[in-house]
Amino acid sequence: MIFIERSTSSPLIVVSNLTKRTGVHQKGTFSIEDAMKHVRALPDFAKAGAIALFIGVARGHSAKGEKVENLKLEAYEEKADEVLTKISNDLKKKPGIVDVQIHHLLGEFDVGEDLVYVLVAGSHRQQVFPVLEEAVERYKQEAPIFKKESITTKKGKKEAYWTEEPDV
Repeated sequence: MIFIERSTSSPLIVVSNLTKRTGVHQKGTFSIEDAMKHVRALPDFAKAGAIALFIGVARGHSAKGEKVENLKLEAYEEKADEVLTKISNDLKKKPGIVDVQIHHLLGEFDVGEDLVYVLVAGSHRQQVFPVLEEAVERYKQEAPIFKKESITTKKGKKEAYWTEEPDV
């Protein structure tokens, strides 16, 4: 699906190519607005009474309390797309769920920047919140997405390392 917007400076501008319903995207090629446009364009959207959204952002401190300067996120893209699509498809089968999207961004990120968008649309909030939580927990455990933290240690030394998220 391609969304087109008109502009005063140009007759037509392609805003986003949403052929990928869920998956990984290079930073700057996908936004939360893209996810919202996509869900609102679905034929079943009239069945939705709630949209729940999780936005994961780059933290300023590591699990060990060190200052994070920036992050680099990479993925085994083909497999990550496959896993995120499977999670979304599995969760869309739950009663009352209209759509599940998981969009993980890749590239280099400063503290506070968006890293991931998880969107769940459904008939009622009681249905979407548990599915949102399950989607987040599953992508963190199942998707081959890798994070490299560049940090400043408590002693002021600059370091960078690939890390796993702690189970918290």
